[in-house]
Amino acid sequence: MKILVVHQHYLMRGQPGGSRFNELGRLWSEAGHDVTVIAGTVDYLTNETRPEYRGRWITEERDGLVRVLRCHVPTTYGKSYAGRMWAFFAFTLSATTAAMKRLAPDVVVASSPPLVAVIPGFVASAIGRAPFVFEVRDLWPESAVTTGVLRATSPLTKALELLEKWAYRVSDRINVLTPAFRTDIVRRGLALESKIVFVPNGADVDRFAPGPRNNEARKRHGWGDRFVVMYAGAHGRANAVGQLVAAAELLRDRTDILIACAGDGPERPSLEAAAKSQRLDNIAFLGAQPKELMPELVNACDVGAAVLQDNPTFRTVYPNKVFDYMACERPTLLAIDGVARELVCEEAKAGVFAPPENARAIADAIVALHRDRDGCERMGKNGRAWVLANATRDALASRYLDVLADNAAFAKVLLVDIYAAGPEGVARRASAQQRFAAVVASVFGARSAADRFACDALVAAISVMVTARLAADDLDGLRALHRPLTELAARLFP
Repeated sequence: MKILVVHQHYLMRGQPGGSRFNELGRLWSEAGHDVTVIAGTVDYLTNETRPEYRGRWITEERDGLVRVLRCHVPTTYGKSYAGRMWAFFAFTLSATTAAMKRLAPDVVVASSPPLVAVIPGFVASAIGRAPFVFEVRDLWPESAVTTGVLRATSPLTKALELLEKWAYRVSDRINVLTPAFRTDIVRRGLALESKIVFVPNGADVDRFAPGPRNNEARKRHGWGDRFVVMYAGAHGRANAVGQLVAAAELLRDRTDILIACAGDGPERPSLEAAAKSQRLDNIAFLGAQPKELMPELVNACDVGAAVLQDNPTFRTVYPNKVFDYMACERPTLLAIDGVARELVCEEAKAGVFAPPENARAIADAIVALHRDRDGCERMGKNGRAWVLANATRDALASRYLDVLADNAAFAKVLLVDIYAAGPEGVARRASAQQRFAAVVASVFGARSAADRFACDALVAAISVMVTARLAADDLDGLRALHRPLTELAARLFP
């Protein structure tokens, strides 16, 4: 089976961060499937572009057996929230260009956020007449609004809400990473429950396995015999890592306790400055860590921490690193309410809960864990047992593959045959465009003249892209057009 994945944040070689599709792609390709990933060129944690991608619209490379098409993303990504929106728009253009290549997928998966991934995903599925699976890793734009990134009434938010509604409508299947996402989507009437599947995150239990506490990572970071509570993850607004700085301030007299923060993000410099200004030597910022060193680092800590903003939206999420902590038999200090609390603390009995952004409660929980070493060991063993029974990456990859295979075999995209030659093909293409226009209008609820103009513009844009793709054996065959467009794109998006 030929699987095409659109995922802007597919990790580059050696890059830290969430490796969901790196692992899924590896396992699927090792099982004999042909996997291609359309991804971005900017490291979302450091905002850096590697030299081999600079000045290029699309760069093809290999990640093991997986073919990766790296598509241009401007370096405005990490400079401001407006810059990030511009980067998402530019990725939409470059990724759609890649989607128009002769990829001939049997099934297409587009993973959000960013929500704009649905556009190149839809284009690839329409051109290849392949079923389309839309994956929801976070509820956008709701999450951006509740964290303060976007205003609820802004035109951009309204546009993203329309795009979200359209994504649920045009996809053949929707995969959600938590049951709460499914509940939310159904409650808002965006999709039928029968259309939604649940394949969550998990852990690579071969890499993330119990190991010695006194290892090279502990020696390298000079932790000695201190009780280490480690947060591993992004340092952004939504993560609210400042609550750990506040907890460290409350524990400044406990020289036997250290809070370690591994990862990077736009808030990290201000967090480090705050810790320095308060003269806190019981919190350390380790920066981004290579993926291959993370299992050793998790084993070096005593407790894994997972924190987010005190935000109703985050009651629907599972933090990725929790599964790695559990796989390494480390208890979790969880400052996230909702489904994560239900899974980690109540179902798996693998951690303790503290109310998010409550520094006193977090500090008290750390002290309690330090006192109860037997309890820590028990929760650690419970966590690994739960992961082995419910969330191994191999089992989840197989389950996801079943979903994709079922769709490739049985669920066909509802498009007429637009590839026929002669007058019959012309009539079919006109009919397809009319039907697509009707779908867009019904989804967007176009009533005013401005609404109808916006819908017509979207239909025309996608029609032009599909027509261009059908007009050539391969996009690269349009050499006279391809080169100047690439040069123009490089100037517009340096």
